[in-house]
Amino acid sequence: MSAKPVSAPDPVRAPGGMSGAPGPLMSLLGNQAVAFLLVGAFNTALGAAWFIVWQLAVGDTFGYHFAILAGYASNVLCAFSTYRYLVFRVRGHLLRDLWRFVTVNLSAFLLNLGLMTVAVSVLGFPPIPSQIVITIVTAMASFFGYRDFSFRRTRQD
Repeated sequence: MSAKPVSAPDPVRAPGGMSGAPGPLMSLLGNQAVAFLLVGAFNTALGAAWFIVWQLAVGDTFGYHFAILAGYASNVLCAFSTYRYLVFRVRGHLLRDLWRFVTVNLSAFLLNLGLMTVAVSVLGFPPIPSQIVITIVTAMASFFGYRDFSFRRTRQD
């Protein structure tokens, strides 16, 4: 029997052109999609909490529309940070990543709004089951958008 030479391990290559060590949740769970869903559930709950905080703080003065926008602005920074450091684990290009993240996040929001309008107002489906199905669709679209666009790295990066 002859021993095979041991070669040095290849650098870690993550999906979507990202490189580097996996984030803490990826290391713990071993599955990027599951880590994404856990962080997404946390961010969804946090988004609801931000809305409540803003509504209680200034809702009587500025109205619930302001509370929605202020809650979104507050939550998008938290969501960006948790996805960037816990799920995708990339470095550098902070402002570019944030801009791309907001683009994907806002696109998912607008997609949700459009699909809900079609499902409920045009097709007559009930709102709650429609939102559940649409949330699954937008979560999948967001995962690929964040992975392949927001936090994507090329060899030049």
